[in-house]
Amino acid sequence: MPPGVTAVCRTLGDYYLVKQLQLHEMLEPEFINKFVRKGFLYVLSYNTRIDQDNCIALLPTGKLILSIDKDTYEELGLEGQPSMYSHRTAVRYNVTVHLRDATFVPGDKRYNRVMWALKEKKPLTFDFLMTWHPSDGEEASLKSYFMDYECKLYQPKLSTRILNNIDCPVLLSKELKGKDDESCSSQEFLEWLGAVSSDIDCNNQADNFLSTYCCPWPSTVLDKACLCTVSGFIIPEGINLIMDQLRLYFEEPKLAQWVSMTVHGFADSPVSWGESEHGYHKGGENLYNFVLFRNQDYWLHMAVGTHSGCPP
Repeated sequence: MPPGVTAVCRTLGDYYLVKQLQLHEMLEPEFINKFVRKGFLYVLSYNTRIDQDNCIALLPTGKLILSIDKDTYEELGLEGQPSMYSHRTAVRYNVTVHLRDATFVPGDKRYNRVMWALKEKKPLTFDFLMTWHPSDGEEASLKSYFMDYECKLYQPKLSTRILNNIDCPVLLSKELKGKDDESCSSQEFLEWLGAVSSDIDCNNQADNFLSTYCCPWPSTVLDKACLCTVSGFIIPEGINLIMDQLRLYFEEPKLAQWVSMTVHGFADSPVSWGESEHGYHKGGENLYNFVLFRNQDYWLHMAVGTHSGCPP
């Protein structure tokens, strides 16, 4: 494992789990001015199921997304849109509130309406994952702000696994679709990478009744490979730091031809790519994968499940 990558993974930043927080607290002017309008705030409801429960996300753009069931939507009385993934009769709705809007302040008709709906008419309470990337010079603290609530500090978890004598597809950076008897396609590689990450045996042995999958051809045998997993509430700024270190990996002579990084979004997030609506269907998949080559070429895979807007 490259030391630079390890160092970055261990310093990706803290995040918080704020328990039993009423949603209207994030509409308070002090909260909006301290965290939403200064820096980048990321919030996601925790242990909520996008296909069954009410789910909330606050994006760094300041947009508050409510993915709610029909009963909650009707009780709140706020303007929204039916979910793209409802049946013929809408059973879920999406409500968007622009917290960074300069006119979204007490006294404004919209602000008063939303605050009344969430504070008095239909209070909603959730456990929230939160992390804040402040602007320069900002010293506010989420933990201090929510001192009256149970607020636990967490850090991303890092684990590594060494793979010995592993069959690996042969890749050529200029051949996305692969080349007969010379290299595998990008799609074949992504499938193989998923199998390896899931610890699936890729040997296709006759006595293996769990999997008949085998490494695509042409392939080579790697004496040693390192699989590193970082799990937690990780923001894009942290992903960029890891990417920078992976690119630096090839500045010194290496035997490795490529390195790869896969980023999985939360399966029950109300949005996936940008602000596209996200649903669960069978697995809630939303991910992207970079393959970085020694010559500085790269491949980018983007994938979502059936109930998600297509990547850009």
